[in-house]
Amino acid sequence: MTRKRWKPTTPQTMQHAIRLCLDYALHKHNRSVPRVADLIGTTEWTVYGWMKDGSIPSKRIRPFEFACDATFVTQYIAASAQKLVIDIPVGRASSQDELLDLQNRLNDAVAQLTRFYRSEADAADVLHGVTQAMEQLAGHRENVRKHDAPELALFEGAES
Repeated sequence: MTRKRWKPTTPQTMQHAIRLCLDYALHKHNRSVPRVADLIGTTEWTVYGWMKDGSIPSKRIRPFEFACDATFVTQYIAASAQKLVIDIPVGRASSQDELLDLQNRLNDAVAQLTRFYRSEADAADVLHGVTQAMEQLAGHRENVRKHDAPELALFEGAES
């Protein structure tokens, strides 16, 4: 069985974002839709309604994402407003694997751009690849900026 990679997953619609949050909650924390609904103080049918309509009240977004332990709805809202979203790093040193992953992502983005300018690639795929590379590079930029004054690791490793 292969391991699901959640980090590179990007929601394409609000319905997809809500579904990804629920899938993540089930996969990582074994939280079903009724359990997520209970954690945010609503019914499972309300959550299913949000998913069906692709609409969630703004005051429910953060509690919903907190219950799912995923931020796909926020990511979708930011991306639909043409904003770049990165996880804020804590200022720790990156591992060699993380740097190799960054290098691979940047190489892939440049290759996609090359294919696009030769009319050999789809614009949506290129935008997705370049955006992912920019997000990862921006994360490392913030990591370097915070390196001299890292944040305290108070809640690191605390999984619910």
